[in-house]
Amino acid sequence: MIAGAVISPRGRAAALAATLALAAAATAEGAEARPALRDQAGIVEGLQVIATANMIRKKCPRIEARMLTAYGYMRGLKSRASRLGYSDAEIRAFVEDKAEKARVEGAARDWLAARGVRSDQPESYCPVGLAEIRARTEIGRLLRAR
Repeated sequence: MIAGAVISPRGRAAALAATLALAAAATAEGAEARPALRDQAGIVEGLQVIATANMIRKKCPRIEARMLTAYGYMRGLKSRASRLGYSDAEIRAFVEDKAEKARVEGAARDWLAARGVRSDQPESYCPVGLAEIRARTEIGRLLRAR
């Protein structure tokens, strides 16, 4: 823009529209360059930790959740996703998506099955959960023995 030039209202509107179009294109380009949230391994693994701990505490009567610790862990995952550039709406849509939830829970079930857990035998969750608690793993830190 030339200093001192007078721009008509129509010219200002056109300049504003062009600026908004460029900003929208840059935003869309940045969003496309960022991988889908489902492809952020650290976030997905964190959700699998939560899902696994939740399955253990629901099935094993000798183990309960450390709810405040679990809440803090979830907030940490959300903060991490935010730092990666995902909006609150994108994060919420991802964690509420039924297909993604099923995928995360399936991975948690596979992890448990690989350690001898049988979904039809609630007591089979206890040795795995207690071992995780003793080893102070990410899963174990979200649980406590009763």
